[in-house]
Amino acid sequence: MNEKFQKLGFYPADILLPKDADMTKWAVVACDQFTSQPEYWQAVEETVGDAPSTLRLILPEAKLNDPDVDAHIADINGAMNRYLAEGVFQTLPGSLFYIERTQSDGKVRHGLIGMVDLDQYDFTPGSGALIRATEGTVLSRIPPRVRVRQDAPVELPHVMLLIDDPDRTVIEPLTAASGEMEQLYDFDLQQGGGHLKGWKLTDAQMDAVADALAAMCTPEAMEKKYGLKDAAPLLFAVGDGNHSLATAKQCYENLKKVTPEDQWADLPARYALVEVVNNHDDALQFEPIHRVLFGVEPEQVLEAMKAAYPGAHEGEGEGHTIAYTYAGHTGTITVPNPRMQLAVGTLQTFLDAYLKEHGGEVDYIHGDEVTDELGSKSGNIGFKLPAMGKEQLFKTVMADGVLPRKTFSMGHAQDKRYYVEARKIK
Repeated sequence: MNEKFQKLGFYPADILLPKDADMTKWAVVACDQFTSQPEYWQAVEETVGDAPSTLRLILPEAKLNDPDVDAHIADINGAMNRYLAEGVFQTLPGSLFYIERTQSDGKVRHGLIGMVDLDQYDFTPGSGALIRATEGTVLSRIPPRVRVRQDAPVELPHVMLLIDDPDRTVIEPLTAASGEMEQLYDFDLQQGGGHLKGWKLTDAQMDAVADALAAMCTPEAMEKKYGLKDAAPLLFAVGDGNHSLATAKQCYENLKKVTPEDQWADLPARYALVEVVNNHDDALQFEPIHRVLFGVEPEQVLEAMKAAYPGAHEGEGEGHTIAYTYAGHTGTITVPNPRMQLAVGTLQTFLDAYLKEHGGEVDYIHGDEVTDELGSKSGNIGFKLPAMGKEQLFKTVMADGVLPRKTFSMGHAQDKRYYVEARKIK
C-alpha cells in the first residue's frame, strides 16, 4: 500500500471494472433514487435486459421493504459470485481513478475514486475523525442495509465524500493532465443521466494527490481556513450516501467482533470504495431545503418563535433571517446573535420543540414557489431558508457536530452517482 496515503484515511484500491460490457447498460443510478417512481426502475430493467449490469448487483431501495427482500438479496449475492466466476470483471490493482461526469445541466463534475479506511470514519456528532458525517445518521436505517451488504463478495459505491479545497490543489490538476493517463471508459449514462469518462492515474499523479491531501490536514491549513489551530482535522465530509458508508462501517465492526485484532488490518471490509469531489467544484450546487408546517395556527407559530429567541424581530437585520409565507401574509423574522452556525439550525431547533408541544406536521420542500404555494393554504405556514455557502459546510460540522437534517440538497436525482466501479470485500 502506498505509504504516502498512510495518515490520510484514503488509499488507492484494487478496483474492479467490467471487461467487455456495454457500459450504458452496465451503469445504473444510486439505489436510493426514484424510490417512489417504480416506472423509472422498470425502464432501467427494460434497457438492461439480459446484459451484464450493476442492476443485478444492487437492491433499489424501492424494494427494501418488499416481502421478498431476502430472495432479492440472495439473487444479488448469486449474481456477484457468478460475475466473479465467469470473468465479467478485470482488476486494476492499487489504482485511483479520475472521472468527469457531465450532468443534466451540462456542467462537468470532477471526481476521484479510491477507498477510505473505515477506522478513520465516525458518524457520531462531535467526532474528531478524519472522515465525518455532515448530517445526523438515522440508526434505524442501517440494519436493513447491513442485510444487503453482510454476505456480499463485492461492493459498489454511491458514497460521495467532499474535500474543502478552495485552492483546487487535489483534483483539478488532473483535469489538465488527463492526456497522461490511461482512459478507461467514455459513455452515455442511461435514463438521462448525462455522460461519464474515467481515467487511471499514473504513479506520479497518485503521489501528487497524497501530497496535496496531506497539506490540507496541517494545523496551518486548519487555522487559515477555519481559524481553528488545535481542532482535530476534518479532511473528508460525507456529501452523499452517508447511510451507505455507515452500513459499511457497521459490517466491519461486526467482523471485528469475530476476528483476532492482529488480522483487522487485512480485512477487505475495513475499507470502502468512494468518490471524492471538491466542495468548490463549479458543478456542485447546494440548494436549500425549505420547511412547510401543516395543521398549525401561523400567527401562533410566529409568536412562539419570537418568544423562543430573545430579541427576535420582524424584518431583516443582523443574525439569521428566515422568510415566511402564510395565507395572505409574507414576511421575515430575524434572530440576532444565533447560537447555531446556520439559519436552518436556528429554525429546525425551534420547529422540533414547537411541533412536539403543539402538534402539527412538517414537510421538507425543494423550491421557493412550491413552499409559497403550500404555505399560503389555510392552516399552513412555509419557511424559506437561505442557501448555505460552500465555505460554511466544513466549519459548521466542526463547530456544531453535524448539520441539521435536510439542510441542503446536492443536485437532482438523475445527477447522482451511477454504479460503475466495484471492489472485493471478502
